[in-house]
Order: sequence, then structure tokens, then C-alpha cells
Amino acid sequence: MGDPRRPPAAPPLVIACALGIELLALRTGRAGGALGPTTVVRTGMGPKAAETAVRRALGRDGTGDAAVMASGFCAGLGPGMHPGDIVVAEETRDHSGTTPCTGTGVLVDALVRAVPGRTVHTGPLTGSDHVVRGTERAGLRATGAIAVDMESAATLRTAVRTGPRPVAAVRVVVDAPEHELVRIGTVRGGISAFRVLRAVLPAFHEWHRSLLLPRR
Repeated sequence: MGDPRRPPAAPPLVIACALGIELLALRTGRAGGALGPTTVVRTGMGPKAAETAVRRALGRDGTGDAAVMASGFCAGLGPGMHPGDIVVAEETRDHSGTTPCTGTGVLVDALVRAVPGRTVHTGPLTGSDHVVRGTERAGLRATGAIAVDMESAATLRTAVRTGPRPVAAVRVVVDAPEHELVRIGTVRGGISAFRVLRAVLPAFHEWHRSLLLPRR
């Protein structure tokens, strides 16, 4: 029998991102006191790639009860959003349905501390199978979503379908209605978003640690 005085073991943390540059940012960022094993998985672009990669990652030995975090860049949908702003999903949405996120408030508080001076937005994060621009972006905003990306919804949906587990999504805005990628200033906005993504890992680990706290 185990020692009853010993705290319960932390489940692993799997962080999923799509792009090589996102993987670089997350792997080279500040570690921030991981609790239990942490794995950063590059899924590739698009919902189908995310589904396949997450299912494979959660099928490995030792990851069956892992908490899952979807992260990387996104497109902001709201007016006044800027590259480098942070989006914390309350839920992810796509054509297959909605996945509620765990511990949104914990993540917001942790991100405010980890990346001081950056605006943190909370709300629904919607999924798409292609890059969204112009009038289509306005249409998604009308549904109540605050940001869009191609992998988060598929990542979280696949994660919870493999078994009950905490899931969350944190994205960094790389373009927004007034700052679309095709415009001048794209490089500056991308560098800003990359630097922010490098700084978020301590907040992810704080969220991970909070999963062991008693629920009220």
C-alpha cells in the first residue's frame, strides 16, 4: 500500500501544437516548475492531423490519464485585439460540437502573472479547417466566438473521447481584424506572438498543479 500522507501523483501533461515554430517556442520557454511528466506534441496543421496525433499521443504507455492543453497561435475575431494578446478558451467549438474547458480562471490568473502587461481574453474558441479571413471572420464573431484556429477544437474533442480528463486551450493572437497577416507589420506581429508563447509555460504548469487541489 502507498503512503497515505504522500500527495497523489500528478497525471502527465500533454501540450499539443500544430507548427514547428510553436513547438520551438513551447520547448524553449521558461519551464516554471513542472509537476509530473510534460510532453509537447506537434500535431501538424488541421483538425484531422490534430485528431490523429492526439489519439496516438494518448495511446502511449503512461499517458492514459494525461491532462491535455491545446496551444499555439490563433486569429483574433474581436475589434481591438492585437498580436501578442492571449486567448483562454472557456470552450472550444466546431461542427462536431462543443468541449468545455477546465480551470479557465486558474489559467487567466496564472497568465497575468507569467506575461504581465499582455491582454488576456476569455470566451469561446472556434475551429476551422482553413485560414479564416474577411467576411468569414466577421461571421464567426457573430456566433460569440472570440478567436479561431484549426486544431484546438479537434484536439480537445479527441482528448475527452479517449477518456475523462482535464482539457484547456490557450492561444496567442498572431493576427486580428485590424492586423491581418497579409498586411505590413506581419513580421513584427509574429515576433511579438512568438515571444508571448515562449512565456506561457509556467502558467500551464500552474494550471496542471491546480488539478490536484480538492474541488469545492
